[in-house]
Amino acid sequence: MSALGVSIGIAALVAVLGLSESSKAQLSDQLSLLGTNLLVVTPGSGFGTENATLDPVAGDRISQIGAVQEASALSTLDVTLLRNQWMSTNDTRGLGVVAADDSLLDTLSGTIDEGLWPAATWDSAPVGAIGAEAAQRLGITDLSVGPVVRVGNRDITIVAILDPLTLASDLDRTVIVSREMANTLTGSDLTPTAIYVRTTEGSVDAVRGILPATVSPLAPEEVEVTRPSDALSAKASAENTFTALFIGLGAVALLVGGIGIANVMIISVIERRSEIGLRRALGARRAHIRRQFLAESVTLGLAGGIAGVLIGGVATVVFAKVQDWRVVIPPTAAAVGLGGAVIIGALAGLYPAIRAARLSPTDALRGV
Repeated sequence: MSALGVSIGIAALVAVLGLSESSKAQLSDQLSLLGTNLLVVTPGSGFGTENATLDPVAGDRISQIGAVQEASALSTLDVTLLRNQWMSTNDTRGLGVVAADDSLLDTLSGTIDEGLWPAATWDSAPVGAIGAEAAQRLGITDLSVGPVVRVGNRDITIVAILDPLTLASDLDRTVIVSREMANTLTGSDLTPTAIYVRTTEGSVDAVRGILPATVSPLAPEEVEVTRPSDALSAKASAENTFTALFIGLGAVALLVGGIGIANVMIISVIERRSEIGLRRALGARRAHIRRQFLAESVTLGLAGGIAGVLIGGVATVVFAKVQDWRVVIPPTAAAVGLGGAVIIGALAGLYPAIRAARLSPTDALRGV
């Protein structure tokens, strides 16, 4: 029981460090897969720009920038999305409809869970793709039955279900149609509400700097340019703060465990006075007694440390597997855990060992 507090503290430290590193590895994998070279151009929302809009040909101008690999415009449609025509127009379930360029999926490095991206046919047929969350809310899981949704006054057949779009999560709650279909639905020309821009890796900052003037030469202040990957980086920074907090809590548990060991060792000295007196009478020196009790205390700490490292490692593996993360347990976590346990054990046993060594043989044998 005295080693339990130490094992809990060490397990907390190892698990927190392991889960933190696993989470960071997941974010790093996402950034490596999705890239940090995606920019999003939207109408500015600052002072004096309440009615700012993007030029319909802004995407074409952006494509002329040498460092731009792809530019895909997106327009939000003011139409109602329903599961079918018999549903109430108030039952939108927080979903929307957007019109996109053919290159949207490639620009976002998106993937398809089921079906095929409809860009090859969506200008000539009423078809579209649906985001992962929208598909879940509308109960669309099987494309073999040709599921249809009601967009405005038109039925649209869903031919693709997208995987979650990490860098454009708003699109997870939409149905995506072609610009040609959007013109038919709205009866008017489309104005982009966002333009996704994929640049070369080394030119992100340079392109970001010239995009406002490229999109709106007369009013560049009415254009806002953001980088979605910054949100993932910010998330990693936030996790560092929580990691420090939980490490602090683990240190408190470790301190409590050390106090428990010290308490047990003091009681042990009191209960084993006769043993101490007998050993001293047989020739054991104070240093021998001191080393004996100090070794017992360190052993208790080390046992708790080993158990804590194992428990923390198992907890990390289980949680990471549940979250579908790459399991990362830094070797320093185990080393620090075991080293900390030994140090706590030594510190906790130092006073009881000194107290045991100071007992005189005669007093110890009499149990005084």
